[in-house]
Amino acid sequence: MKITFIRLNMFEHISSDAMKPILFGIIRELTPPEHQIEFLDERVEKLPEMIDSDIIAFSVETFTAKRAYILSKKYRTDRNIIVMGGFHAAVMADEMLGYADSVIIGDAEGVWQMFLDDCSKGTPKKKYSAAETAPITYIPPHPEVYRHGYFHIGVHQISRGCKFNCDFCSIKTMYKCVRKKPIEDTVRELKDSGEKIVFFADDNIFYDRESAMELFKAITPLKKMWACQISMDAARDDEILCAMKKSGCFLVLMGFESLNSESLREMHKSANSAADYEKLIKRIYSHGIMIYGTFVLGYDSDTAGVFQKTLDFAVRNSIAITNFNPLIPMPGTPVYERMKSEGRLRYEKWWLSDVYRYGETAFMPGNMTPEELSEGCLRIRTEFYSLKCILKRLLSCRNNMNPRNLLIFLLANLISRKEIHKKQGQLLGGILNEADSDKT
Repeated sequence: MKITFIRLNMFEHISSDAMKPILFGIIRELTPPEHQIEFLDERVEKLPEMIDSDIIAFSVETFTAKRAYILSKKYRTDRNIIVMGGFHAAVMADEMLGYADSVIIGDAEGVWQMFLDDCSKGTPKKKYSAAETAPITYIPPHPEVYRHGYFHIGVHQISRGCKFNCDFCSIKTMYKCVRKKPIEDTVRELKDSGEKIVFFADDNIFYDRESAMELFKAITPLKKMWACQISMDAARDDEILCAMKKSGCFLVLMGFESLNSESLREMHKSANSAADYEKLIKRIYSHGIMIYGTFVLGYDSDTAGVFQKTLDFAVRNSIAITNFNPLIPMPGTPVYERMKSEGRLRYEKWWLSDVYRYGETAFMPGNMTPEELSEGCLRIRTEFYSLKCILKRLLSCRNNMNPRNLLIFLLANLISRKEIHKKQGQLLGGILNEADSDKT
């Protein structure tokens, strides 16, 4: 069979910050050789007007759901099979079946081959559910699936899932527990890839201390430069930070989320204490590691003063890269269910709305208007990535950086600056159509 596998974009324009989709390598490895498969990534290339394949597969996140449904209507014929999977399938499988013949719930391992076998027999099922215990696939290099247009950094994954349960986060809708790839497989992948700079796409690489330390020791001889996502508890551990730096870590993405202890409590962000933030930042910097900080604004205890306070904190502490995000009620999360039960959703299915725009507030905040929340986040994002602020942060932290990190800092900031207004206010995916948008 001929298969076309599509990675979607939120918008109909090419992205300048797209990273290689790790899923392409996984699907390539899981697809038996008797099938012909092509990979298309809408973030870096324009999709064709027609696709002549037996199977068209979409990997769908909530932000790309409407785009998937629009393209399904465009490409669907009585001669092909449309299949969808991804994070959105974990909570909205029945919604997807309005636009797909089959939906894969959970990871591809263990069910992708089953789905292909059923299609070969002409008997595809409507739903396939992956076992949460399925091993994570070793991915050898597949340069043919990554053609052009990606950020020059390798993407690898050691674990899936997170040990925490923040109420705004959709990770738990897909992964109820943490699953780990054998460390020897990770080492083999890194050796085989030949990549010098790597991002570990784990939800939290510090899933447990013993495994993390074993990993850092194992990859030290490879002399890679790498970045990852970690939780705040890792920053309290000097031995861990030493091992990370020694093994090549140059940047960590950390969810500060809020400077407000009441907001952290509402989020169930148990690993965070705002009173410790500045001390932990200094500790990370003392090891020569940069910080990518994320913040979620708009919880009920946040007032209009939260924006300037958060911006001042990020600038004062010379955070290298930052996301200031309005709270987004993602389907399947506790915060979504709470907002829905309280009648505070402005759009029950904002991801399908032909009115909702990227960066807009999808709910009624407790202590500010929806417009104040979306405009406040945009204002501080714009100011943080102004040339004046980039230079100020660069000068204040230059003593903690080597020339290579300074170059990465500048490149990341200039790309982030470019993307702000490219995304803000954009319609997600295009117009689904009037009849469908009435359902939202």
